[in-house]
Amino acid sequence: MTSPKIRVKNLYKIFGPHPQRVLPAVRDQGIGKTELLENHRHVLGLQDISIDMQAGEISVIMGLSGSGKSTLIRHLNRLIEPTAGEILMDGEDVMQLGEESLRRLRRKSMSMVFQKFALLPHNTVLENAAMAPRIRGDAREVREAEARKWLDRVGLSGFEDRYPRQLSGGMQQRVGIARALTADTDIMLLDEAFSALDPLIRTDMQDLLLELQTELHKTIIFITHDLDEALKLADHLVILKDGAVVQQGAPQQIVMQPADPYIEAFVGDINRARVLRAGTIATEGNADGVVVGQVEWQDTLETVIRVAKGRTDATVMVVRDGQPAGKIETCELLSALIPYGSVESGPPETTAGR
Repeated sequence: MTSPKIRVKNLYKIFGPHPQRVLPAVRDQGIGKTELLENHRHVLGLQDISIDMQAGEISVIMGLSGSGKSTLIRHLNRLIEPTAGEILMDGEDVMQLGEESLRRLRRKSMSMVFQKFALLPHNTVLENAAMAPRIRGDAREVREAEARKWLDRVGLSGFEDRYPRQLSGGMQQRVGIARALTADTDIMLLDEAFSALDPLIRTDMQDLLLELQTELHKTIIFITHDLDEALKLADHLVILKDGAVVQQGAPQQIVMQPADPYIEAFVGDINRARVLRAGTIATEGNADGVVVGQVEWQDTLETVIRVAKGRTDATVMVVRDGQPAGKIETCELLSALIPYGSVESGPPETTAGR
């Protein structure tokens, strides 16, 4: 197995005047967020975070407000310094980088889209989008050509000479996304990048991100509080609560196998037909019913239902990369579409992930 692009190991962040003094109470005695604040007047931002983020994948960090997701992403480029722990990128310890090396990391290896846009108000849209190659010293015609390309991809062609104040909030956010793409870094950090967009534009930008990912194979760390967005985008999903990881893994498996009542409640109200993939519930063996058609491994269960045309005695075959990969008996769809009554009951045995 290849080493992860980014590895976070036993990361802690405590906000307050004496974080190192109270760290043993958290790390060794297990004091939680509420007790730390009440008894020690410190805030526990992150608690023993360990995550591997693979190259070329979208890792989504999600949780409710105050869960620590934005704090976590700002540790990756050391906008926030940790109280304890390690952050490794391609095996290199980011915590050991000096000022110049850290500046180089931010310029050439990692770009970021902030929730609050962070555009320069005195620069035009084109100048904002071309910021990273300008700082690197690229020729003006080169950086502007690259910026125009990505502005066009995010739907802002014709707005190059406008200023941020002349744009809507959603348009400003798209400038930020274009700026990150123009930077052409291996790693992209997106902190609630689509939160300011209208629903239809947000869906378009999610689709665009997935489309670009098939072309560019970036390592993307995406922060969101929206479960539907997380399930749509994530290759690897991490759910935080009160600064700690509650569950992480493939999003389909988190939906099918919630680790505790908190996660069970978190995923309980989603439309599972729109989220779960055929490959998640496909099983091996010969067809029991009449074969009515086939679907792709990544197709949703809505597609399976549509192919089955409402029949409960049918079999839909599942293919992957053009080869048979399993089957779905439509009479068994119900167990996948309705959440279990308890975590202990567990999901039906499937071939997912094999």
